[in-house]
Amino acid sequence: MISAAVLTVSDRSAAGVRPDSAGPVAVLALREAGYACADATVVPDGADAVERALRTLRDSGIRLIITSGGTGVAPRDETPEGTARVIERQLPGIAEELRRAGLAATPASMLTRGLAGVVGDTLIVNLPGSPKAVAEGMPVVLSVAGHVLSQLDGEDHR
Repeated sequence: MISAAVLTVSDRSAAGVRPDSAGPVAVLALREAGYACADATVVPDGADAVERALRTLRDSGIRLIITSGGTGVAPRDETPEGTARVIERQLPGIAEELRRAGLAATPASMLTRGLAGVVGDTLIVNLPGSPKAVAEGMPVVLSVAGHVLSQLDGEDHR
């Protein structure tokens, strides 16, 4: 089984003021797709917290990391900035497709600044923080994640 992790980025959830409702949506989608995935980890907003958490997950051998939250325009929405510090190569097509697919549900999907990219043999994808956006985004991620991971392992194109 390929290891995956979900990182929820939210000041309120990290402080225990609001339950994490988006992370479990991503966890369930990953498990249903056959990935080994523990419950979501929750960290506060901010580039430093995101960077630290992503590096810790990557260093523990996680191959697919989904973040939820912190991709908007609010002052503490710095998930893309923290992610950019970790990834070695961006995969802009994934982020573009997530925004494009989201337009069918809400024009606000144009406001997400989420990134996708790879570091070593790990794929990292930022999703918005709403459970609905995560539910709509996970099929997009899962449609290419297996191929990306096999390419990172040096396998030929499928």
